[in-house]
Amino acid sequence: MSLRRWFVWPGWVRILLIGFLSTGLRVGAQDAPERKIKSQIPPAYPDLARRMGISGAVKVLVHIDKGGNVKDAKVVGGHPVLANAALDAVRKWKYQPGTEETVGIVEFHFSPNQ
Repeated sequence: MSLRRWFVWPGWVRILLIGFLSTGLRVGAQDAPERKIKSQIPPAYPDLARRMGISGAVKVLVHIDKGGNVKDAKVVGGHPVLANAALDAVRKWKYQPGTEETVGIVEFHFSPNQ
């Protein structure tokens, strides 16, 4: 990128870009939580999605507390019709206890053949 183009960008865009790059975050680089799963419940394929023939993946950002319970879950990608099924399932999962809270992304794949 040339310096001339850099100075044409609005100031708030440059600030966001500098802030993002300085945090060390990598887009799409979050993986599944490093803890082992003690118990997991598969998501139920929604009837509406089955009738509409919707398939695809849903990515859920999961916060796991020290005890291994899912503290918070938030959809970060995927079809809205499939999102609630993924959230309902992952909130019931149990992980091995750890020394600190863990954050990661869990990906669910849905298919009408389920």
